[in-house]
Amino acid sequence: MDARDIILRPVITEKSADLMDSKKYTFDVALTATKLQVRDAIEEIFDVKVKSVNIMNVRGKEKRVGRYTGKIARRRKAIVALTEDSNDIKIFKDENNE
Repeated sequence: MDARDIILRPVITEKSADLMDSKKYTFDVALTATKLQVRDAIEEIFDVKVKSVNIMNVRGKEKRVGRYTGKIARRRKAIVALTEDSNDIKIFKDENNE
């Protein structure tokens, strides 16, 4: 599996933004991805050194619009901690370069 197939997108929330200060980054990953695959993919894509990977499954939720119900797809989320001497991951585009 290609590294870009494993890492789907970064998760941008208030909690994940607070974790970025301590070199922990949150990503949505493929449902079949393992910790080792996530570690290797992050190191390949962002050229950083990974200290640890925590993975959790997020269940799908029931959503309603009027009388119609649907379900939000389940997903898998990974929190990746980088080593102290590693570079930061640039998730946001630098505003000065635009």
